[in-house]
Amino acid sequence: MKSTGPIWLISIVLFMLLVAPMLAESAANAAKPGEEIDLKNYLRRGVTNIVDFYSEYCPPCRQISPRLIKLDQKRNDIKVVKIDINRKDVRGIDWGSPLVKQFQLQSIPHFKIYDEMGNLKAEGEEAYYEVMGLLKKEGI
Repeated sequence: MKSTGPIWLISIVLFMLLVAPMLAESAANAAKPGEEIDLKNYLRRGVTNIVDFYSEYCPPCRQISPRLIKLDQKRNDIKVVKIDINRKDVRGIDWGSPLVKQFQLQSIPHFKIYDEMGNLKAEGEEAYYEVMGLLKKEGI
């Protein structure tokens, strides 16, 4: 049986060098990641907003992120708002960040879906299944 150690390590390094910075830069709260926010300031009226709380250190978050970006690009009636839970100086998932405490997050990715008027429509597991359904419907 061959060892996958070097390949795994190379994959992680490439992710950290290439993909992680793009995820951090695409965050709506990129200027102050992990800090408390007024979420309403990030929502766009007239469209469905999918808020994605994530960490670049979360493998499921990294896996779904490109799909959410494609959904955002494909559908004019949907806006994906990525919110980074990690403070800049914290390595690993930052469960102690002010943002995590503000929204009482216990797992990520964590989704909130807001309707066209800015009203919370779904959150958590319900929102997750709705997002998965949208991705499947769009073939993403």
